[in-house]
Amino acid sequence: MKKVQKAFTVALVSALFAVSFASCKQKKSAQPVTNAASERASNELTLMIYAQPQEKAILDKVVARYEETHPGIKVKFISSTGDEYDAKIQAQLAANNLPDVFYLGPGGVRQYVDNKKVLDLSPYVHGVAGADFDDLYESAVDSYRYDGKELGKGEAIWALPKDFGPFALAYNKTLFETYGVPLPDKDTPYTWQEFIDTCAALTKDLDNDGQNDVFGTGLNVRWAFIQFVWGNGADFLDETHTKVTITDPKFIEALQFWANMTLGNKTFAVSGISEFAPVTPTATQAQSLDTYQRWIKGELAFFPAGTWDLAKFNDPDVISFEYDLIPWPVHTSDNQTATYRGGVGYAVAANTKYPQLAAELALFLSADVEANKMYSDMDLQIPNLKSLASRYTSKPGKPANRQEFINIISKTGRAWPSDYTYTGVWFDKFFTGIQNVLDGKLSAEEYCAKTQPQMQRELDKALQRAKQNASRN
Repeated sequence: MKKVQKAFTVALVSALFAVSFASCKQKKSAQPVTNAASERASNELTLMIYAQPQEKAILDKVVARYEETHPGIKVKFISSTGDEYDAKIQAQLAANNLPDVFYLGPGGVRQYVDNKKVLDLSPYVHGVAGADFDDLYESAVDSYRYDGKELGKGEAIWALPKDFGPFALAYNKTLFETYGVPLPDKDTPYTWQEFIDTCAALTKDLDNDGQNDVFGTGLNVRWAFIQFVWGNGADFLDETHTKVTITDPKFIEALQFWANMTLGNKTFAVSGISEFAPVTPTATQAQSLDTYQRWIKGELAFFPAGTWDLAKFNDPDVISFEYDLIPWPVHTSDNQTATYRGGVGYAVAANTKYPQLAAELALFLSADVEANKMYSDMDLQIPNLKSLASRYTSKPGKPANRQEFINIISKTGRAWPSDYTYTGVWFDKFFTGIQNVLDGKLSAEEYCAKTQPQMQRELDKALQRAKQNASRN
């Protein structure tokens, strides 16, 4: 789900640049708050999203409940695959004919708001019968706040969470028990040294052919590197989100440590970490079988897990071993664990004919109690409602420590760095040559020194574009 959301955000941002900004030159005015009853006259709302079949079945029931509580209103529900959705939403955006309710990720909020494409939902979502706005996680709602200057700030709400996906670290409990390695603490993160020592203890050449067959871990740099940056007190951007900070020694240290999990801590050793041999598959091994499949087969001790993974991970025909969740490692015990959290939300088109009804539909989709219970029971996502947290964490079976997902939502989760900027081109630039570090051809310090100016140039372009859009308003 995470990769689909990322591609979706990129597609929406690209589409906005192709749209005429004539409407942005109009005088800014507040959307009048209307009464839902006055909008009901056998009218139709259009809902367009992408969804898995099991999600679609749940949402069909939510839509039916909405129609029951809103007599005279029919919802035209259009669902598609992620790829199909991208093309459809771009076409409708270009034609200034967005659906009444549609998906919008945090990374697209600024541009949609600045170009007056979405409705501020804050006047419409309080006191709605059948859906309790106040039961939504504040951190999830805050992801869709934007005050015209900074994401996550202000009173205006530009979408309501469809989901809020935390990205935890899973471990193969059966592997630990097989080799007599002490299980990790469910609340206290490993330090880097503890993590690498544990990975080393679980990296095994089972058939003595000179090639390891079981590994400590095998992580994807795009999705599971930033946790080590945050776990060392560093980041991609400064607090103003205007300066790329990858030459920070703490950032460089995190990148080198991450690369050394495959290279070994020798040629480009990280100070303060003892020498260790590689604890991940080699590049050749990764090409023959990717690390996701190795995790499924029980060959990795540690691997990321999102809430969207649980339905598959808990299928006994897919995974036969016991696993659980823990916080991401930190450099030292003085550092704070952190990881990515994200998702998509339900937005309402600014030019909808029925703002109150469309906003209430978005709220129903986000906060319907029965739907959230089904999401939880089917392991499709964490329920959006705080009141259902215990229902989720007390579920029997794997993983036992579901509380870690709740911790990420409420405490340790962070937004993707590019969510704060007008485009993610600057962020993507970091990964274009990263393989040179992972292969040991460049040190992390060399790569960051070379790449930072390139990233900063792209970020400056995004900042300039933001100023240009702001001047239109």
